[in-house]
Amino acid sequence: MSVHVIVLAAGQGSRMKSDLPKVLHPLSGKPLLQHVLDTVEKLNVDGIHVVVGHQSEKVKDTIGNTNINWCYQAEQLGTGHAVAQAINEIPQESTVLILYGDVPLTRKATLTKLISTVSSDQLALLTVFLENPMGYGRIIRDEDDSILAIVEEKDANELELQVNEVNTGIMAMSAEVLHKLIPELGNTNAQKEYYLTDLIEMSVSQGYTITGQQPEYEQEVQGVNNKLQLCELECWNQSRLTEQLMLDGVTLYDPNRLDVRGNLNCGQDVVIDLNCIFEGNVQLGNGVHIGPNCVIKNSDIKANAIIHAYTMIEDSVVGENSNVGPYARLRPGTELSSNAKIGNFVETKKTYVGKGSKINHLSYVGDSILGENVNIGAGTITCNYDGVNKFNTEIGDGVFVGSNSSLVAPVKIGAQATIGAGSTITKDVDAENLAVARGRQKNIVGWSKPDKNQ
Repeated sequence: MSVHVIVLAAGQGSRMKSDLPKVLHPLSGKPLLQHVLDTVEKLNVDGIHVVVGHQSEKVKDTIGNTNINWCYQAEQLGTGHAVAQAINEIPQESTVLILYGDVPLTRKATLTKLISTVSSDQLALLTVFLENPMGYGRIIRDEDDSILAIVEEKDANELELQVNEVNTGIMAMSAEVLHKLIPELGNTNAQKEYYLTDLIEMSVSQGYTITGQQPEYEQEVQGVNNKLQLCELECWNQSRLTEQLMLDGVTLYDPNRLDVRGNLNCGQDVVIDLNCIFEGNVQLGNGVHIGPNCVIKNSDIKANAIIHAYTMIEDSVVGENSNVGPYARLRPGTELSSNAKIGNFVETKKTYVGKGSKINHLSYVGDSILGENVNIGAGTITCNYDGVNKFNTEIGDGVFVGSNSSLVAPVKIGAQATIGAGSTITKDVDAENLAVARGRQKNIVGWSKPDKNQ
């Protein structure tokens, strides 16, 4: 059985009060629509059809998925009208799953179960039981527990208003049924729109059976219409992520003060302190300790590394038993070998730091290769940029660079060489040499300080 998915993502989302299309607002570091598409990808479906309208080019450019069939809805005339823009792309022998770009957290297991109940004469509807169903369309069932209709709250009688099973809008059916019923939808309502929910009562009247499935969590089917709802879903999603981390053995000093905006994979005996943010794909090896207030993005922190407070790491690799921070910044392209040390107020960029090498404090090292057991003194900078181009610095094994030195790239410092403190190095230094490049000190005897003008 082939499965095709239609995702409705054409709405403007005026209640978000933002120029950004609603489906592009971020939840845990990803656009709402991307969450939906990531789940769909796990279903291994035969086709993904996304209906766009408001700022459609921005939506397509942001998502950037070439496997999507983008369908354009020029006028937003209701959910039924939106589905009509995609059905001609779907073979009649397929099963169709209809999702929403602003309902981001429906789980794969829930959707798999929903799809499995579809047949040529049976439609599947995802419903949810709410303690307070106010504002939602109620699910009306017969004595055999089959769904008869969806009654909107404004049209419900007193008995129907007591029903707490409500419509989520997510449904699945054979494409043949969808091809048949979509053209029959009417728009005789106050909004003059074509509603997908009308399919349910139409299907029953034509002899089809409607089955209902429920998600494990009501938040799986919660849509986002404003920033308050976005925040509520963000908090729930973060609580699920942190709960799983702790069940997997990670020590979190306070799970309410951790933000995962992507994929965080942890080994054994990982400890994460307060107020840390993880973005993109982050790997923490066994025994890694992350201090408070750190931001780590798309990086691999190897076993037993220690990241001290207020450190920022992006697109970098930190080797085993390395020590970084506090207040360090590893910019993209940084790679630390094992037992390396990056101290406080040190910034690196596109730099390899060899085994056992140290940049202890107050330094900038960029576009550089450091060998093993190098010591970089405080206040050292590699001058890698001439205003137009970047140049490389190579520092051999065992080099000692004195404090407050400037290494003007391109330059090579040979193994075991020493750079005297305060030097500006503009030429290569051979192995085991001492290089001193600073003005000679001159002491003036009998010098008097100037008097302050009256």
